[in-house]
Amino acid sequence: MASIVFLGFIVYSLYLAIRSRRGGGDQSVHDFFVASRQFGAWLVFFLAAGEVYSIGTMVGFPGGIYAKGPTYGVWFLGYILLAYPLGYFLGPKIWEAGSRHNAITLPDLFKGHYQNRALELIVAASAIIFLLPWGQLQFTGLVAALKGLGWNFTPLHLVLISAALAFTYIAISGVRAMSYIAILKDILMLAAIIVTGVAVGMHVGVDEVFQAASAKVSNHMNPTELRFSMSTIFFQSLGFYMMPFAIQNFFTAKSANTIRRTQIVMPLYMLMYPFLVLASYYAISQNLELASPNEAFFAAATRLLPGWLLGLVAAGAALSGLLVLAGICLAIGPIVTRNLMPSVPEQKQKFASKVVIVIYLLMSIVMTLATPNLMLTLINTAYYGVTQFFPGVLAILFKKKLRPMAVGLGILCGQLSAIAMYVEQPDFGGVNLGLVSLAVNLVVLFAAQWLLPRPAAQVKTA
Repeated sequence: MASIVFLGFIVYSLYLAIRSRRGGGDQSVHDFFVASRQFGAWLVFFLAAGEVYSIGTMVGFPGGIYAKGPTYGVWFLGYILLAYPLGYFLGPKIWEAGSRHNAITLPDLFKGHYQNRALELIVAASAIIFLLPWGQLQFTGLVAALKGLGWNFTPLHLVLISAALAFTYIAISGVRAMSYIAILKDILMLAAIIVTGVAVGMHVGVDEVFQAASAKVSNHMNPTELRFSMSTIFFQSLGFYMMPFAIQNFFTAKSANTIRRTQIVMPLYMLMYPFLVLASYYAISQNLELASPNEAFFAAATRLLPGWLLGLVAAGAALSGLLVLAGICLAIGPIVTRNLMPSVPEQKQKFASKVVIVIYLLMSIVMTLATPNLMLTLINTAYYGVTQFFPGVLAILFKKKLRPMAVGLGILCGQLSAIAMYVEQPDFGGVNLGLVSLAVNLVVLFAAQWLLPRPAAQVKTA
């Protein structure tokens, strides 16, 4: 029964993708990637929520609490809550900058504002490098979700099925298909999380679960852990909307006010986290021996829910991972065809991007299966890398004149120092290494801005 329900929702998601096509005609490159900037508040809201609350919400958050205790949730929840006010003020300006420069990608913003090819290449190449592990992260969660159905497929077969579904969504109508599927995904994800949490409360009891789990894990932070949590909340809130796919989602809105309206209601999704805590505490309190902490949520679901509800849970988790995987693909494709290969004519960019997407999916599958340790290292450094775009983006949003070379040097020094510190693990008293690398970025940027010779031509800012 679980598999039947699961497959039913997957088929329905394909139907929604087909319905998303308007008139069935050929889409322009702007319509395929950013919906011709026509989405209203509801579609932007579901699309943005689909990227934020991915399969990592159902896998990573409960798994982190299962492995490290409730203190893990402090920074996990804190940086998201702090990011929303930033999104309220910066999101509309990102949309305005995108409209001003007719941008589809994050590097398009740098190209339009700074008018510098070298800086565009730095942003494009580093964006792709730090997006690569995100595919592996989704594949990992998808494998966990599909295994919860009892399917006896190898990991290779499961990731191939997932990649084929993600590409099918994209091929049908690009970001329009994603927005329609995001509505179904959010309904299923919220239902799955709430139902599982309620099942824990009904079968075991909320007090009992909390008391049993509290006896096994620490509820206290030492000063080093507290500094890490606070610095991580601040650092990752700055990088939250620097993800190339997050900025690209802003470009789909029909107005700056549309962005503001979506950001106001985004925190409502946080109401689901207590139910995720219940699921992870259940796994702790029942002394469940899990092959991986990532199985904590699904362990509770498989033990407490009937088959048809388990199918709903698996569908919600799978669509969460597939949606983010498709979003990553829609970000990487045009970055390659528009920014790394600007000679590709616009009328051919959509087809070329699909080829790039297929290559990216195949690379992610190979790297997931062949070099999992490398991918996990890159995942840990991904926020370190993309947050280095923040100073340059801030200058774009407020139309400030900075030297392209200074911005580029700041980004590169910040990213290289972040990777070096991640490898060497120097002690900064618990302060997040990404925040230290962002400080390096700013020092280099301002030093270069002050010391480098003034260019002959002024930077174009409008």
